[in-house]
Amino acid sequence: MKTIVICSGGLDSVSLAHMVAEEHELSRIISFDYGQRHRKEVDFARACAARLNVPFDLIDLQSIGAALTGSALTDDIDVPDGHYAEESMRVTVVPNRNAIMLTVAFGVAAAHGADAVATAVHGGDHFIYPDCRPKFTEAFNTMQQAALDGYADVTLYTPFVHQTKADIVTAGAKHNTPFADTWSCYKGGDEHCGRCGTCVERREAFDIAGVPDPTRYADPDFWRSALAEKAAS
Repeated sequence: MKTIVICSGGLDSVSLAHMVAEEHELSRIISFDYGQRHRKEVDFARACAARLNVPFDLIDLQSIGAALTGSALTDDIDVPDGHYAEESMRVTVVPNRNAIMLTVAFGVAAAHGADAVATAVHGGDHFIYPDCRPKFTEAFNTMQQAALDGYADVTLYTPFVHQTKADIVTAGAKHNTPFADTWSCYKGGDEHCGRCGTCVERREAFDIAGVPDPTRYADPDFWRSALAEKAAS
């Protein structure tokens, strides 16, 4: 299956790219600049494409991202600390982000004769992000079959949609993903902050999977108190 992977440069999508490269035919990697404060993640996506020896496309969506106001990822709003499943993390939603990116990626796939577009949405995203849920991915796939009817046959590939972040770490380790060469932190500093939802989720996933975490965190122990606070709430 000739597959394009949407890759942010994060743990999930880089693991997916390595898995697709081994199990299918990875044809290219697509990343998006939508004005995210942590746009340094794009450098990790580009490095992934170079490592796997496939073309890399960086799609400029900055003007679109600027119009999608109200998110801590694109506006001057603080990224909250705490567990990913906390209500406070809803401020990190960029409305329709995945829907927009997938639509572009399907067009690129059709133009280049690819059979599938892969995205690393997973079960841990469901609480916060509506366009990561199975209901969305299934409906989007159906919509694209109609949009490209008679022109191209492209399928949406979401192998992690019912899995946990820890499952992705396990899969990534199996496919030799260089976890140190991935970026998750939404704050975009010199190193992972260790306090935002993505950092807490990342640290927790490695712990559950029993895989050593090579990531350097500014606050390496905060995740434990975040988990304890969530459990007590």
